[in-house]
Amino acid sequence: MRTECERIMRVDRFKMEREGLVEEGQEVEISERSAVTGQYTYLVEPSIAMSGIYRTSERLHARRGVIQKIEKTDKGFYLLVETEG
Repeated sequence: MRTECERIMRVDRFKMEREGLVEEGQEVEISERSAVTGQYTYLVEPSIAMSGIYRTSERLHARRGVIQKIEKTDKGFYLLVETEG
């Protein structure tokens, strides 16, 4: 059994098309989209950024997270979002 101090955190990457929609340190809501195939994707709401595809064993259980970093690359912007794992 875990105590409050033993929370496990995870960081996931979300693709964002436009700059300036959110800021580092901001708390965000995350929604889950699933297909019949047992694969899942996640959105930082309101449709700010989208995750890659996750298998059932990799699913996110938290529906809120904090943006740890915003990365700018040649392919666009990526959010690194920390959630309770």
